[in-house]
Amino acid sequence: MLLTELTMSAVDFEAATGWAAKPEGMCKGAVCVPAPGAVTDGSIDIEAVSARLGMALVHDTHHNVWALGPESGGRALTTAVAPELELPDADGNPFKLSAMHGRKVLLVAWASW
Repeated sequence: MLLTELTMSAVDFEAATGWAAKPEGMCKGAVCVPAPGAVTDGSIDIEAVSARLGMALVHDTHHNVWALGPESGGRALTTAVAPELELPDADGNPFKLSAMHGRKVLLVAWASW
């Protein structure tokens, strides 16, 4: 879901995600997650709810929008930055993936099994 601000009505949030604001917390079906401070006067604090429900929340500063992903149990990627990788090149010299910064890179992995 794309957002231009980090608050929205509880009714709209439920329609978009299926998570309803109830006295016991945020609920979807029979599952309820305590979310203290996430709901104020019928308005949802998106940052608080995303943290409690394990929904990825990513900000695009260039377009000033937020993307809220589905609940993922905390397993969502929130960045596309590859980790530092250092392997020997064809001549046996160490080569760091970061040396290719700013260029498109294709990584191919192969295994015999």
